[in-house]
Amino acid sequence: MRVFTSKDEIIAAKGEQLGASEWLTITQEQINQFADATLDHQWIHVDVDRAQQGPFGAPIAHGFLTLSLLSKLNSENYRFEGAKMGINYGLNKVRFPNPVKVGSRIRSVAELADVTEVDGGVQLTVKSTIEIEGEAKPACVAEGLTRVIF
Repeated sequence: MRVFTSKDEIIAAKGEQLGASEWLTITQEQINQFADATLDHQWIHVDVDRAQQGPFGAPIAHGFLTLSLLSKLNSENYRFEGAKMGINYGLNKVRFPNPVKVGSRIRSVAELADVTEVDGGVQLTVKSTIEIEGEAKPACVAEGLTRVIF
């Protein structure tokens, strides 16, 4: 885990790999709870029997469920000590090249792609690649923006 204690440390780390999280198993229960929370009950996610006969051979996680796990996964890759606050500021680019089948294990590999100074702190662009264990293509590639105020 990479721990940053100052704005200057973050700026100096531009271009570096920040780490790889532990593997996380995606369960049908998680998929169902996400479907309930977002009201997205498309059969490829929640109808186990039908999804097994569908194009992926199993239910798949919502792309946005995979994306929403970035905060949890990246919390294992890097953190900020001594900051007043850190907030998600947005996303530049998100792609879902490979579906995440129920029972798959995923992790995030994070890279500090860019850093810019903002009032009182820095804005980080972190490129996160969500890998699927045993798969060549990732589940998600996203450029997330985080503002850290010291």
